[in-house]
This record gives sequence, structure tokens and C-alpha cells, in this order.
Amino acid sequence: MKKLLVFALLAVVLTLGFSFKAIMVTDTGGLGDKSFNDGTWAGIERAAKELKVESKVIMSQEQSDYIPNLTKAAEEVMKEKDGGIVFAVGFMMTDALMKVAQQYPTVYFAGIDIAFDKELPNVINFLFKEQESAFLVGYIAAAMTRTGKVGFIGGIAIPPVERFRYGYEAGIKAYTDLKGKKITILRGYTNEFSDPKKGKDLAVSQFSQGADIIFAAAGACGNGVIEAAKERSEKLAGKGLENIKKYALAGKSLYYAIGVDVDQDYMAPGVVLTSAMKGVDMAGYYGVKWAFTGQFKGGVKNLGLKEQGVRMSEMKYTKEIVDKLAPNVLKELDYLKQLIIEGKVVVPDSEDALKVFTVKGVKLPK
Repeated sequence: MKKLLVFALLAVVLTLGFSFKAIMVTDTGGLGDKSFNDGTWAGIERAAKELKVESKVIMSQEQSDYIPNLTKAAEEVMKEKDGGIVFAVGFMMTDALMKVAQQYPTVYFAGIDIAFDKELPNVINFLFKEQESAFLVGYIAAAMTRTGKVGFIGGIAIPPVERFRYGYEAGIKAYTDLKGKKITILRGYTNEFSDPKKGKDLAVSQFSQGADIIFAAAGACGNGVIEAAKERSEKLAGKGLENIKKYALAGKSLYYAIGVDVDQDYMAPGVVLTSAMKGVDMAGYYGVKWAFTGQFKGGVKNLGLKEQGVRMSEMKYTKEIVDKLAPNVLKELDYLKQLIIEGKVVVPDSEDALKVFTVKGVKLPK
């Protein structure tokens, strides 16, 4: 009898504790990508822990999983006493989210990097001005290249990936406008987001063609780019951060990668030059919080530098190297960042805008 009472009380506690559920449906990159999915999940988990609600992940192995997985998540949320929220992660889930969200109008949804032709009252669409954070890392890449060649590796050429490229190339162009340095950009695409080997193979090819810095906006494929840069740099300098720093500070050339979406600097300290970050963690956090507290309001939330929705990593392992090899570049970046926030410099978000972009009228602080 006592055992039955204990089980009954436990069931009540669990019901009370988990009457609201936040479910994330991944894209094919899945958890463990150390990038887009992991960043969103980190924000969801933080909110779930703070609010004491349940959080769950449903993994998508292929694109045909998107509709059934979102449907399953919506059905689960509907069973909860206080409801919940379903996250669709990634542009490739746009059509699936639109279809499922309309079928479940009483369920809250959040789309990360997803925009609709028409807004739905039960969907928050989180978009980011990726081009603004990419501008910053592009400017650093231009200042730090010793070969005059840098690379860009994208996953699939979808709008968020292309905005990263536009911003990266604009940052490089800004540096060449202001400093007169000639820089060549190599470009390549893995045409997917989940295979690090494809990223590594492309990186090896670009390094062989003379690039010494590569920015990867390719999900888990970018992990292979970081691996390729690490292997090449360690062959020159030896393993470990201290050897990398010593070699670089002596003025010797290394190979660098630039991370994306989250702070990936830790993945190869001293070799990941910096990371172009977007606030997917904050989107995850606020999506859960707004749905739980009744502050949810459907529509587009477009986040850039001004809204603190994108940023550059703090360069914990490489700041000393950049300060030594490219004096004043970080000070210049702070100035340019403020011009972007004030709207005096508009970072291009399209190919046409990139073609005419220039900062020749800007005067850098001395």
C-alpha cells in the first residue's frame, strides 16, 4: 500500500513538474554538430532548467523526416496541460514548418532561420543578420592573411549561408578599400551540412591553392575545415596552444579556420582565428520563455549587431596573436562595428548589394 502511495505521489510530482514541454526538431545536421543545432539546444536547455519545464530533442536523419517529426512534436505538446513550444531548426525545414504549423494552430512554434511569405500567429520566425558578424571576421581574415588568399566554404547555398558569404566578402573588401591590400577569395560548397569529411576535403584543396585562412559556414562540415587547419598548423608549429602561439608570435605563417554560429574557438585553440556567431542560443532561450510566460507573439524577429543577435567571438586564444601581427585591427573593428550599429555602414545581404559595396569614404581612427 505504501509503495502504491509513493508511486502515486511521484506521478503527481512528475505531472506538475512537466506540464509544459519544449521540443526541438533538428535538421539533418543533428545534435553534436558543435554549431547550429547545438547552439539552439543550449538556449532551450537553459530556459527549461530555469523555468523547470521538460525539454526534448527529435533528430531528423533526412529531409523526409521533417514533417513527421514536427507532427509528432506538435502532438506531444498538445497532450501537455500547459502546452509547450516546438522548434524547427534550419532553413531547409521552411515548407515542413509552414504545413505543420497551419495544421496545429493552437501549438506554438519557433522557426530558426525560417521565414514565411505570410506570418502565422502561432509561429515566431527568428532570422539573423549573419552578414554583420561575418563582416567582422572577414575584416580580420583580410588583416591576417600572409598569402593574400583566403577561403570560404559553405554548406548548401541557402539564404543564411549566403548572407555569411556576403558579409565575409564585404569585410574583406572593406579592408582592401581602406588599406589597399589585394586579396583573392576562394569559394566552395559541400552541398550538405552533416559530413565533416567533405568540409575537410574542400579545405585541403583551398589550402593547397594558397589560402591560409578559411571561413566555413557549413554546419558539421565546418568541423572538418577546423580539423584540416589544425593538422596543417601542428605540422609546422607542433601540438598545443603554446607551440601554436610561439610559432605565430615569431611571425611565421600558419593555417587558420574561422568558426560559425557558436563560439568554436575552443575546438582548436590558436588555430580557430575567431568565430562569426549568431544568437541561436538566445532564440532558443526566448522562444521557450515567451511561450511559457504568455509573452509569445508570432511574426519575424530579425536580429543583428544592434539587437545583439550576432557577434564575433572574444578570441580567447588568438587575441594576442592578432594584436601582434595586425596592430590596431581590433580597434578598427570596434569603430566599424559602431558604424554598422548606427546604420552608417550597411553590410550587404545580397549579391547585387555586395557588388556595389564600399567603405572608401570611411576614415579610420588613428
